[in-house]
Amino acid sequence: MKSCDRSTPRDWVDNAVRLIDADAQRSADTHLLRYPLPAAWNVQLYLKDESTHITGSLKHRLARSLFLYAICNGWVTEGTTVVEASSGSTAVSEAYFAKLLGLDFVAVMPASTSPQKIALIEAQGGRCHFVRRPPDMYTEAARLAAECGGHYMDQFTHAERATDWRGNNNIAESIFQQMALETHPVPEWVVVGAGTGGTSATIGRYIRYRRHATKLAVVDPENSAFYGGYETADAGYETGMSSRIEGIGRPRVEPSFVGEVVDRMIGVPDAGSIAAARYASRVLGRRVGGSTGTNLWGVFGIIAEMLAAGRGGSVVTLLCDGGDRYAGTYFDDDWVESQGMNLAEPTAILDKFAATGDWAG
Repeated sequence: MKSCDRSTPRDWVDNAVRLIDADAQRSADTHLLRYPLPAAWNVQLYLKDESTHITGSLKHRLARSLFLYAICNGWVTEGTTVVEASSGSTAVSEAYFAKLLGLDFVAVMPASTSPQKIALIEAQGGRCHFVRRPPDMYTEAARLAAECGGHYMDQFTHAERATDWRGNNNIAESIFQQMALETHPVPEWVVVGAGTGGTSATIGRYIRYRRHATKLAVVDPENSAFYGGYETADAGYETGMSSRIEGIGRPRVEPSFVGEVVDRMIGVPDAGSIAAARYASRVLGRRVGGSTGTNLWGVFGIIAEMLAAGRGGSVVTLLCDGGDRYAGTYFDDDWVESQGMNLAEPTAILDKFAATGDWAG
């Protein structure tokens, strides 16, 4: 009888899963905030506040799922160097979990990445590796992982499959549980952006699994490929350009984006995203990031359609991260001007919507 035994000791794996579960156990669920709208509209807007995670963004959920997925698949074990292609919040969150497990972490990113983002990754114990061209991030991350015998986490491939979309405390289950006692407990719409596509896949699948009537809208910033790929039904669609709205938008349709569970795509101008982020920051009394602005630009248009049709109901979107980390970009007038953007027109659209419920975005 022939036999080939490749098993490895499970003590480290058992302890790693325990550490991640213990970290989750210490963490409360994120809040579902009411965004103030006129009571006469009979429409309620809720923001799932993902900025309260310990690493400050929605990507904390993704990083936890990716690590559990990689560990339980046997890809990450004691001493594995973890490599990721990310210059943003995913790298910050993955660096946190790598540090928790005593693993080295390398984030591959463009050389143009802001010093603030580099500092956040390094503060969590991660190391940054730079490439000149953003599209080279994928191949360089894979090369580095192979060179050191590590593991390329590859968020853009594994995001949609690493999370249990049927429940198990995912973001969709949390939203619907928190909505249970509201005036309109089943939302008319859930509106999210797409970076990897993992969040929209999880929510879209969960809605169908639980047989909710809720529809899913995905908002997409300028330069991103998701809208064009959805419109043309082309999974290979590319723009070759980077998004200015960090955390969402990609130059290609990523493997984790599942367009079939999306009911509607909405293209959002970058000036609208930034104006909406600033507008919401004033309304909420705290800064929110640009991707939250993108979400709200799409949400306000949907709410205006509901009002025009005489429909009440609820809409849920995500407060993806706080705005303080964007003090030098989205909240800096000089940076906005340097990007050739004028926020006067989108701000006027937001003012009119708040006063009348009409939308011209």
